[in-house]
Amino acid sequence: MEKVQQFKYFLFGQNLADGIRVTLEIITPALLFGYFGHLEIGYVLSIGALCVSISDGPGPVVHKRNGMLYCNIFIFIMALLTGYLNVHFITLGILILASTFFFSMFSVYGSRAASIGTAALLIMILRMAKDVPAAEVLTQSLLVLAGGIWYMIIALLFYRLTPYRPAQRALGDCINETANYLLIKSELYDTKSDLKEEYRKLLNQQVVVNEKQDTVRELLFKNRALLKESTHYGRVLVLTFTYVVDLFENIMATWYDYSSLRERYGSSGILEDVRTIVEKIATQMKGIAQAIHSNTSYKREFDTIHALDQLKIKIDNLQDQGSTFMLKKILVNIRNLSEQVDEILKYFAEDLSGKKQFRSEKDYSRFVSHQQINGTVLKNNLTMESSIFRHSLRVMITCGVGFMISKLISTGHHSYWILMTIIIILKPGFSLTKERNFDRLIGTIGGGIIGLLIIGFIKDPYILVGFIVLSMLGTYTFVRINYIVMVIFLTPYVLILFHLLGLGAVDIASERLADTAIASLLAFLASYFLFPHWESRNIQKNMSGVLTANIHYLKKLRDIFLGMDISTLEYKLVRKELFVATANLSAALHRMLSEPKSKQLHRKEIYEFVVLNHVLSSNIASLTASFFKTQQRVSGEIISRVKRITEVLERSLKKIDPSTLAEDTKLLPETPPVIKETDADLKEQLLFIQKVSEDIDKLSSKIAV
Repeated sequence: MEKVQQFKYFLFGQNLADGIRVTLEIITPALLFGYFGHLEIGYVLSIGALCVSISDGPGPVVHKRNGMLYCNIFIFIMALLTGYLNVHFITLGILILASTFFFSMFSVYGSRAASIGTAALLIMILRMAKDVPAAEVLTQSLLVLAGGIWYMIIALLFYRLTPYRPAQRALGDCINETANYLLIKSELYDTKSDLKEEYRKLLNQQVVVNEKQDTVRELLFKNRALLKESTHYGRVLVLTFTYVVDLFENIMATWYDYSSLRERYGSSGILEDVRTIVEKIATQMKGIAQAIHSNTSYKREFDTIHALDQLKIKIDNLQDQGSTFMLKKILVNIRNLSEQVDEILKYFAEDLSGKKQFRSEKDYSRFVSHQQINGTVLKNNLTMESSIFRHSLRVMITCGVGFMISKLISTGHHSYWILMTIIIILKPGFSLTKERNFDRLIGTIGGGIIGLLIIGFIKDPYILVGFIVLSMLGTYTFVRINYIVMVIFLTPYVLILFHLLGLGAVDIASERLADTAIASLLAFLASYFLFPHWESRNIQKNMSGVLTANIHYLKKLRDIFLGMDISTLEYKLVRKELFVATANLSAALHRMLSEPKSKQLHRKEIYEFVVLNHVLSSNIASLTASFFKTQQRVSGEIISRVKRITEVLERSLKKIDPSTLAEDTKLLPETPPVIKETDADLKEQLLFIQKVSEDIDKLSSKIAV
């Protein structure tokens, strides 16, 4: 059932939809003009469409439109320059050096700008492979531009016809990955599972959830059409997403001493019952995600209330064996979790939009990042302190060497594949470059074998064209989700195409493999020796970010304790800052662990720092969420303890980042020392948070050395 569900999820997914659309947009000009005997014209048009498709990444329609528009401008300019400068290898070499540096610097403006830079470099590489007479350069460049405009018009038309589907699918993805996070959490109640391994999975999955949340925010909060009061379905999507984020906060904030839980209740079997119920709720969430993703209805399959009532009876029966306070707390948290899932189920109700106040567009815009596009950003990054600047130099030098190799040590008629491979696999970080290197080599070998088998056994040209279309579909479907699978589809596509053009498939395959191997070696050496970017030496920025986010969250908790008026918007912005910071730190840790061990400074301490901050964030989030709902005042002693914890974290932050400036402390109102009934339990939790903070401070001292 799980495999069937995954296949169904893939079938209705945005990646397959985009794969079909992109394939049709790219191949149509070639097929159409080829049918009328002008294959060369169709081929150039398709190249233009291919390049613009690179800039067609996920996001709001206005960003897609602007991205594709600028992409068309740059590929036209680069097609012109390449055509005119391709007359001599010196002028072409100068163009390669200048353009690889310039367009690699586009990364300072974000991922969409980086993809535009990649498209501009790709058209340069593809056009340098063929000498075009000067009189035809302008015509050829206009054909490239026409192909790009064709792609842009059809793509925007699709988005106009289905304005909600990308956001709908993204929301389904987000709920599905949140459910996967909950499934990992459920394994913590399994007495046979490895806690350390489950913690590692949680950290990695949090990165995935954060990426999905950012995607939905981009699609919803930067789309004015969806935020209009009159757009019922847009309102439903936005409000459902807010429920999903609240749910994730609850899951993340639910944290216990799982080792202690296993020791106290492991033999009773009660933890297995807890795990089963949490798994069922996660499975229910996956069903909801599937329904939203495929735009179908959902029918509840699990009676959570009955299961929780049965769990309560079992917990009550354990009272004779000792305190069941923690189990009761777990039961309450699971009930809250179930209620929040019920909130998400309102997505399928017709009157959801009237159930909750809808925020203004200005408020929602504060939840998404806004990239400045100006010369100052570029100028500020023209320094060796900038990782993008070092990466741009690395790309420029590596492409220069690759170009000389392609001219001096010719590996065949398509040696431009060396430059193309370098552009694709050379990334700012060593770990990403290493991963791309491996995937490219394995994918090329696997795809080459498949392509040669197809050519060897199938002679009918029409069937071979069908395989080209199928390979293209696989290439553009997996381009953003699985690089190695994408390369496995791409290689047969290239081999069969050249075979139909009358070139030797075996020669092409060996040439492609040789060029890939050369480019991979150059990229590996460049990422290791040329201005390397080692995560262990840059991760302190992420550590500083997560400490700052925890401090801000803790100060918000202090303000709540003081009875200050905290708006829901303020609270959720601080919460989002914490989610993003912890996910960024986890992602940096994952990249660091993929680097050579000799470059992993303070590996053990940084890993412990990440885990402890995850525990700290969960406990702070738990307290803040609880007291934000009740707005309950506490004693002066409690507030003093929160201040002490904040001071410990600020001390840690100063060690990790000495340049940190102390924030201005505003005057706080006096609080009467009124002791509430919750103070005893609250003191215990704050004592735990303080202990974790002090452990983080000790690790900070070691890491900062």
